[in-house]
Amino acid sequence: MYPCDLVLVNVGRNFDEERSNFIAPRKGIYSFNFHVVKVYNRQTIQVSLMHNGWPVISAFAGDQDVTREAASNGVLIQMEKGDRAYLKLERGNLMGGWKYSTFSGFLVFPM
Repeated sequence: MYPCDLVLVNVGRNFDEERSNFIAPRKGIYSFNFHVVKVYNRQTIQVSLMHNGWPVISAFAGDQDVTREAASNGVLIQMEKGDRAYLKLERGNLMGGWKYSTFSGFLVFPM
């Protein structure tokens, strides 16, 4: 899991700040989005959105000769009450903590 160093909104307290996990409060369809920025030249980053320990989607920023490069992705996931979603940094380093890299999740449709 990649730690969040600042949580801007946590209505319902469904984001576990200690573990950097979103915990579904009820069964439903949830939307997740993330945006990440890499920091070093000639380095690839890979970030995956995990659902209960399994990768759902990933985003990559390549090894171009630039100091900053961004990657984003988003998905809808059907979750059960108590399911967890979080970001996992598979490869590379992110820039500036969560000032430049963001993660959000919310309930779209309860079931």
